[in-house]
Amino acid sequence: MTAPQTPRTVILVGATGMVGRAVMARAVGRESIRLHAIARREVPLPAGARMEMLLADPANWPEAIAASGAGSDLAASADCIVIALGTTIAAVGGDKTAFRAVDHDLVLACARAAKQAGIRQAIVVSSVGAKAGARNFYLSVKGETEDALARLHFNRLDVLRPGLLRGHREGPLRAGERVGMIASPLLDMALHGKARRYRSIRASTIADAALALVGARPDGRFVHEHDQLRRAALKIGS
Repeated sequence: MTAPQTPRTVILVGATGMVGRAVMARAVGRESIRLHAIARREVPLPAGARMEMLLADPANWPEAIAASGAGSDLAASADCIVIALGTTIAAVGGDKTAFRAVDHDLVLACARAAKQAGIRQAIVVSSVGAKAGARNFYLSVKGETEDALARLHFNRLDVLRPGLLRGHREGPLRAGERVGMIASPLLDMALHGKARRYRSIRASTIADAALALVGARPDGRFVHEHDQLRRAALKIGS
């Protein structure tokens, strides 16, 4: 008789976003995952969820994460951190400094705290096309963040690079988002070969991929784009 698997403790940062909420929903009923989320405000937990939620100002998130390595309300010792943080230029009123403060500074602060706590693996949601020095400011910041994360030398770093995210988003959709979600199934059909990585993808698929990658081997840095994300998601089942 096979012994029951010891659950892996996962810290989720960015629980209020589309991907973060999907991670919480897809973790329900998965005995292999013990989820602890950190958020700046209350968010309804999915039905059947057995997890902990810590509410704190983002400035205090690194301190909360760092404490996880020495025993805390979060976890006695976390195995992995999933960072699903992100905003848009439009959401911060066009303020590039405010955008960078979230998508670069806060992501790195949380990752550094996780590394210092002894967490061996980081799974981070980035974006397709991310590249330091890209002409597009959004993609350039994402690329800089990825490079800085690699320099932290986690045992394993998984970078998720989805295209347009499909799923339920809190609050009213902006016109461009609404059009994009409606048109994406048709646009996806025109994207083949190397362009497939730009296809849209459901937030629930990203969540399944992230959960499937928890505890993955071997060590190293791995980048997952559209097809790799879908394959990883299939490993965890529906």
